[in-house]
Amino acid sequence: MQYAASELAPRDRYKILTAFVLPRPIAWVTSLGPTGVVNAAPFSFFNVFGEDPPLVMIAINKRPDGRLKDSWVNIDRTKEFVVHIADEGLAEQMHNSSGDFPPDMGEPDRLGLRLAPSVDVKVPRLADAAWAMECRTWQVINVKDDRQLIIGEGVRFHIRDGLWDPKAMRVEMDKYHPVGRMFADRYCRTNDRLDFPAAPVVKAAAE
Repeated sequence: MQYAASELAPRDRYKILTAFVLPRPIAWVTSLGPTGVVNAAPFSFFNVFGEDPPLVMIAINKRPDGRLKDSWVNIDRTKEFVVHIADEGLAEQMHNSSGDFPPDMGEPDRLGLRLAPSVDVKVPRLADAAWAMECRTWQVINVKDDRQLIIGEGVRFHIRDGLWDPKAMRVEMDKYHPVGRMFADRYCRTNDRLDFPAAPVVKAAAE
């Protein structure tokens, strides 16, 4: 079975992409409204794309009725945001923050999420998240006027105590259990993991 992307409606392309590109990491993004309201929203069209500088990209689309999402408006105005990774303990609150909240109602307050001040940006971070990265907008790509690809540069990392071995520079995997996005309202755990030996180094045959 095959499809030409050009022959599918956008909704059907979305269904195919989100059904097979699994699991997807989730950026749980805080941004700051003009009156100081802190918005928190999850985005699963997201990933990191380098370390020098540290870059993340998040796709934010308009709502079905054409309204701009609060994250879009806030980041466009302030050029700052914080990306968090939610683990199992915060997964339900992360999911619930995807609901349609009015701009003057902050998801953290509504859902009982603790906030903490950031260091290099004005946007507060979610205090209990496993990992957070303060970001400044690096570049914005406009896609057909109904979606923005926001590329952010990470300027500071926050790691929950006990999750990181600073000597080995490794995460404590037995303590870190992020959730991934599947499709619709389905998520997955990351507790069942595979370990393989080092990949072989194959030398070219001597001439």
